[in-house]
Amino acid sequence: MKNKVTIGLEKLITDPPEYLRGKRLGLLSNPASVDGRFTHASTLIHNFLPRQLKALFSPQHGFYAEKQDNMIESGHFMEPQLNIPVYSLYNDTRIPTQKMFDQIDVLLIDIQDVGTRVYTFIYTVAYCLEKAAKLKKQVVILDRPNPIGGTQIEGNILSKDYASFVGRFPIPMRHGLTIGEISQFFNQEFQIGCNLTIIPMKGWKRQMYWQDTKLSWIAPSPNLPTPQSCMVYPGQVIFEGTNISEGRGTTLPFELFGAPFLDTKKIKSEADELIKGAFLRPVNFEPTSGKWQGNICKGFQIHVTSKKEFKPYFSSLVLMQLIIKHHKNDFKFKTPPYEYEFERMPMDLILGSKTLRKRLTNLEDINLLSDQWQDELKQFKSLSGKYYLYE
Repeated sequence: MKNKVTIGLEKLITDPPEYLRGKRLGLLSNPASVDGRFTHASTLIHNFLPRQLKALFSPQHGFYAEKQDNMIESGHFMEPQLNIPVYSLYNDTRIPTQKMFDQIDVLLIDIQDVGTRVYTFIYTVAYCLEKAAKLKKQVVILDRPNPIGGTQIEGNILSKDYASFVGRFPIPMRHGLTIGEISQFFNQEFQIGCNLTIIPMKGWKRQMYWQDTKLSWIAPSPNLPTPQSCMVYPGQVIFEGTNISEGRGTTLPFELFGAPFLDTKKIKSEADELIKGAFLRPVNFEPTSGKWQGNICKGFQIHVTSKKEFKPYFSSLVLMQLIIKHHKNDFKFKTPPYEYEFERMPMDLILGSKTLRKRLTNLEDINLLSDQWQDELKQFKSLSGKYYLYE
């Protein structure tokens, strides 16, 4: 079946730009960096621009996306086929060093993002833009789809006081931008000043979800194995900051959640009145790793029934608040460290707010909380809309 969408990588290979000829190239990539025939970007670039690829870079979870959890670092090594170094940007530093960039003139970036503020790939890109600007290097981003579409945005804007590696800039939880668009947004709005070029896709439209692209899904990290896991992730990721299993160590991470103490009947009866576009199916599951490893958890699988109606962040806040309401003695927020932050509460970093955790715990109405975000969301949409590459 012919793909509806041509990704930036395929456009680069079809018509390599003249400004790359003779330049020493670096490539930030991982296993999802493939074309429609499943050939990796590093192989394609090496074949079409022979002997120009001098270094590879990898984001969180490693060059082979083998590292399962947060704060599990991957090492530097020599890539055996090309015999060039692979520099991990999730190691002793999340920021590329001058020594790494001394080997290249241009950094190519071909990374599959998932459209959510806390997913660290966009901050790895931002650090690369900052270092490239400082060292007068060029960055070229090979654009890819936002798997959860480009029309819906959701959530509170991150408070600058709660900036971290799971949220460096004031954006909402679900931002509605492609990797190319959000990189331009960061570069311009936060005065990074990198010499940045985007090679856009052909055929992608803002209303498209991954299933509409006819592209094959390759997991960008171990716990986002399907487009469905990406759909729920902007909400379900909040459970990382709690003692509720977010489904790691199961075959359906983020789609499943629960704990041994959950009263699913009580939670479902109230949640069904508030959550639109999804069905909560009660399940029992036993994680093989992570929270509650080897224990039977009672919880739910989230089945998205309407992508347009479903609001993942709102829905997960509702679920967390109901768990707090019915299980205040068993439910716990996790304590630091979390993503290299050793003092601030993980939940506050994930929510990007000082007050939201307390307001949820105080059982304030989530509809009213959500209403308070609408003005800042409109401002964000107006601002980010300047960087749209696709109508």
